[in-house]
Amino acid sequence: MKETKERILDSAENLFAESGYQATSLRAITQKAEVNLASVNYHFGSKEGLVDEVIRRRLVPLNKLRMQQLQNVFDHASSQKSNPNAEDILRAFIEPTITFLSSSNSLRHFTLLIGRSFAEPDDTVRKIFFSLMEPIFNTMMKGLKLALPNITEEVLFWRLHFSLGATSHTLRCIDNCPMTQLFNGKDPATDAESLIGLLLPFVTAGMEAPQ
Repeated sequence: MKETKERILDSAENLFAESGYQATSLRAITQKAEVNLASVNYHFGSKEGLVDEVIRRRLVPLNKLRMQQLQNVFDHASSQKSNPNAEDILRAFIEPTITFLSSSNSLRHFTLLIGRSFAEPDDTVRKIFFSLMEPIFNTMMKGLKLALPNITEEVLFWRLHFSLGATSHTLRCIDNCPMTQLFNGKDPATDAESLIGLLLPFVTAGMEAPQ
């Protein structure tokens, strides 16, 4: 049987994804996890402390993978005495993101939780998410300014924003994409490897387009 803390995190992630952070009560979480309220207070201190840990347990290891990939891109460029490549920078973010979040069905709840947070009036989840994403975003912007010196910083900002948005939308299509119902009655590939192969050249072309 899972440890109490892990059961609480799993239950909270599931319910936050289904109903949103604001609409999900601690009572509902404790009932689903089969624990008492004191357990939540002991491990997390508060509801906000709980959602903070829910997000960190997914994003911290994922961000570590992303940052390692980005550092590899910068190290390779430095060894070649050249600027980093825009496609390599985007790949460093996209590949670990889609691979990591498609590795387990339980991770889908996390994807839904983050996606839902952008439509909710309460900004608790967004603030936590952005605080953890800021170092990755800034590192990517730094690399892209070197890779594409003829593109203004403002345009690069929006193109990176569009690229991350496309990646986020793609995550919701892994193995189960409602939009495929519009594809002439056929079933286009929705596995992680195929989606990476389709997404990466698409966002790279947009990033590198002349200004």
